[in-house]
Amino acid sequence: MSDSYPPPDPNVTPWSGPPAPQQGGYPPYGQPPPQPYYGTPPPPAKSNKGLIIGLVAGAVVVILAICGAGIGILLAYDDDEPARGTASTPTPGTGSTPGTGTVPTPGQADPPNNNAMTARYSSDMANVCEGSPILNAAPYSGPAGAKAYTFSNNPDRPTSWSSTYVPSDKSYYAKGADYQKVSVVGCLKFDEGSQGVPKKCQYKDKAEKQVTIDYVSSRYTLTFYAAKTAGKIGDGGTVTAPTNRCPSFISYDKTTMRAYATPDSGTIEAALDTFLS
Repeated sequence: MSDSYPPPDPNVTPWSGPPAPQQGGYPPYGQPPPQPYYGTPPPPAKSNKGLIIGLVAGAVVVILAICGAGIGILLAYDDDEPARGTASTPTPGTGSTPGTGTVPTPGQADPPNNNAMTARYSSDMANVCEGSPILNAAPYSGPAGAKAYTFSNNPDRPTSWSSTYVPSDKSYYAKGADYQKVSVVGCLKFDEGSQGVPKKCQYKDKAEKQVTIDYVSSRYTLTFYAAKTAGKIGDGGTVTAPTNRCPSFISYDKTTMRAYATPDSGTIEAALDTFLS
């Protein structure tokens, strides 16, 4: 007599459970197919990179905003009132010239020309006769109280200027060390073609040799200029350079054996008295 239990399945062991479905088989009827298990990916590690970039970008925006505001304030100020420049006047004795865009001082050329210079000696004031303003000269505000120098050029060297006589007992006289107080420069320019017949003068040279010098008379035109601007401020008329007698000392050209008479000091004095009275 047989048991009511079905015979054991040889493919199933007591501890293994029901048999696994065959590869490629179908699940028992009425049961849903098992869902594949993919698993949940682990959450990405949190990074502060985005936060840092955001903070840096925000700081840049704030800085640009501040700079923009500053530029806007400066532009607004420029629209309301022009900026005031600072004069760049060279220190006396440096010999430098003012740069472009400087604010001229009272009495100075506006703008100063390229030949403007700072005088270091009284002889530098002769450059006014060549059109050079003297930056550290006294400004000319009228004849009253003005100090003056006078210079004459050399007929053989037209751009070479020598100091001429100014009487020391006059109010317009200035010592050599007081050149910065001078506001007027009188320039005696040689008149071309005004030479007279040479006067023969006998001298001995350094070797005690007898030499004959042609001493030549001529005329000069006196013009007054403001020392600080080199601008013309008056005319002094014609000044003669007579050769009535041979001077006790003479400077001559060894090539031409010729010397020119100096402008008459009395005529210069009279012209200065008239102009600066």
